[in-house]
Amino acid sequence: MATPMREGVGLAGCGRMGAPMLAALAAAGIEARGFDIRPPSEFGALAERMTDDPDRFAAGLRVLISVVRDIPQTEELLFSDQGFLSRAPALETVILSSTLSPRYVRELRARVPRHIALIDAPMSGAAVAAQERRLSFMLGGDRADLDRAQPLFDAMGAHFHRMGGYGAGMAAKVLNNLLAASSTAMTRLVLDWADAEGIDERRLLDLIATSSGQNWLASGFETIEFARDGWAPDNSIGILVKDVESALDAAPDGADTDLPRAVQTAIRHLTPRPKK
Repeated sequence: MATPMREGVGLAGCGRMGAPMLAALAAAGIEARGFDIRPPSEFGALAERMTDDPDRFAAGLRVLISVVRDIPQTEELLFSDQGFLSRAPALETVILSSTLSPRYVRELRARVPRHIALIDAPMSGAAVAAQERRLSFMLGGDRADLDRAQPLFDAMGAHFHRMGGYGAGMAAKVLNNLLAASSTAMTRLVLDWADAEGIDERRLLDLIATSSGQNWLASGFETIEFARDGWAPDNSIGILVKDVESALDAAPDGADTDLPRAVQTAIRHLTPRPKK
């Protein structure tokens, strides 16, 4: 049986999701360090595990977990600016936990050396779930590779869904996020309309939580960090627009994409919602 992945683990992209994921790995006793373009001094208690030096991060790196924002940053991480595929000679496994186009993810297999295992492991739950170590992972890859990586997922999450071969996890994630984006757009519209009716926000959210309109955003409205945000290209609401685009990239030939496009438009028009 192959040795589980517990040493030489590096997590790149230590932002809102990546930083608590790194903390969870460390708390589980896994030899894990972080890479980010921001200096270590910005990471508080995690500073001693962080580096912004790609050569230092690459030394002894065997397992790379990518939590960078998008495809351009993934390209920089793997092939260009940081180029860890060539910079880290001991690299054995790349785990893609960003939400990316399934088409792009599948095409990576032909670009990554065959001796490096690829796992797609996007996650769901927002920053609060990362902080509480209860993320949901959607996993795609070879069964033996997933078995070896399971201690990493156990450290960071609570729900693990093996969707099939490499690429299946990402396909499932963008479909899940298409629903999340839809419920986000509609929940915010409903709350705005409730304001016009003079209905108390908290009372309406309590109603939704026990009724047919129940959804993830409404149920977690007080804990999901972006629930009240307006759209901006670099925040989590903006990321939802990107995630819908990733889902559209995987749409079946001839599929009607009018509704997903309408969801994108609705999210782009969101303005900040004040605390009630």
